[in-house]
Amino acid sequence: MATSVHKTSSGSPEERLVELHEKREKIKQGGGIQRIEKQHAAGKLTARERIERLVDRGSFQEIGLFAKHRATYFGMADKELPADGVITGCATIDGRLIHLASQDFTVAGGAAGEVHCAKITEMMKLSMKTGSPFIFINDSGGARVQEGIDSLAGYASVFYNNVMLSGTVPQISIICGPCAGGAAYSPALTDFIIQTRRAQMFITGPQVIKQVTGEVVTADQLGGPAAQMNRSGVVHLIAEDDNGALALARRLLSFLPSNNMEDPPRLPFVATLESDPALNAALPTEVKMAYDVRGVLTLLVDDQDFFEIQPGFAPNVVIGFGRIQGRSVGILANQPCVLAGALDIDASDKMARFIRFCNAFNIPLLTFVDVPGFLPGVEQEYGGIIRHGAKILFAYSAATVPKITVVLRKAYGGAYIGMCCKDLGADRVVAWPTAEIAVMGAEGAAEIVFRHDIDAAEDKVERRDELIELYRSTFANPYVAAGRRLVDDVIEPSETRRYLARALEALHTKRELRPAKKHGLIPL
Repeated sequence: MATSVHKTSSGSPEERLVELHEKREKIKQGGGIQRIEKQHAAGKLTARERIERLVDRGSFQEIGLFAKHRATYFGMADKELPADGVITGCATIDGRLIHLASQDFTVAGGAAGEVHCAKITEMMKLSMKTGSPFIFINDSGGARVQEGIDSLAGYASVFYNNVMLSGTVPQISIICGPCAGGAAYSPALTDFIIQTRRAQMFITGPQVIKQVTGEVVTADQLGGPAAQMNRSGVVHLIAEDDNGALALARRLLSFLPSNNMEDPPRLPFVATLESDPALNAALPTEVKMAYDVRGVLTLLVDDQDFFEIQPGFAPNVVIGFGRIQGRSVGILANQPCVLAGALDIDASDKMARFIRFCNAFNIPLLTFVDVPGFLPGVEQEYGGIIRHGAKILFAYSAATVPKITVVLRKAYGGAYIGMCCKDLGADRVVAWPTAEIAVMGAEGAAEIVFRHDIDAAEDKVERRDELIELYRSTFANPYVAAGRRLVDDVIEPSETRRYLARALEALHTKRELRPAKKHGLIPL
């Protein structure tokens, strides 16, 4: 294989310094002024600009600036690709170390070849060694076809290291441009994906789909953020532009530890905890009336700062991060204003993944329950609601972080169990006075329990209403469950934040030993 010799001058030390500065500046221009201007015209920042706006000022230390590909086919031997199309290095965000890679679309469309991928995997390995988060900013046309199998091998190495990092350090992918074909699998293997509205991510593009199926679809319809958030659930956060995506990444990292051996950073907090009367009126007086559970959640977290994840996917459950007295917590809640808060296939997947992330990174779980059950229907059964719903049971049961459950209103049937009841491993379960904990709703239960009484009655409608009320008065409260010690306490809603803060403090040193094994087998 032919090789190119990297020539340098043999001048004085001063001349060598001038040469060094010239070379560095030339490489930092990427694909050149015209391509940079084209990038800006498309509403996108360059790879280096993204790094500058993501990390603390002056903290970026580049690694691999002079990296050079060694491909020789198809005219590649003499082709200069500055930094081989990807900027890599380490920096700090809010004073905490991170490693990163930022693909440079101005250099051969950010196409990934052997050295390009090697630079990325080197940063991933350094993240592992130093226990620091890894951030990958994607903006690439895909594999560098001139390098053939070498580019595919490079991608495979990236995927392998994504898996090695999984559960060890947080991984965040930021999609700022195209991310197509095999390249899309690296973000899919990371913990969070942030996509801008100008970006697209898909496996097979519109042209291939048209050729194979005859279906006509645009790139944005296929792989835009709305499609990959709302339909597929691949994307976790959507940003208007590059600056917004970088800001979201910084905010997300503020809730997370640097690695699985650390606790999340605890921010300054007010030591005194006062009751909040607004919580006493947070739920509608009519038990069947819908409401937005996010109104409750914002009243409970510090500074009303609730950071929702995947808001457009499976909106019948809400997940996200918040803080209670400076401590990061992972929050899961049923959303009564969408499908009455019932659990379905997508909600199950959304919850299970979030639970497992929080457990891997020592983030306590707070669960807020108002659930009528699992969503019924033929489509749900054929789609595997049993298998998907079992993921929630597995994830909660396997989690060893502190788990606190608050029953707000309905908690019926298998979904009551699925929302982390006492016997699924919850460390604390408390209920508001409005809680209803039962096998099913009063109407359905009365039809089963009192069927003979109703059939024998002269006025079946009146007798049915009486028996429904009897069942409701027996179980439409939290006191039966509390009497069985399945609820630890019934609390006034206004005292919830205080209760959670004290419970988190008490459970902070929780240790739980599990049977020795390679890993459990979650029902995928």
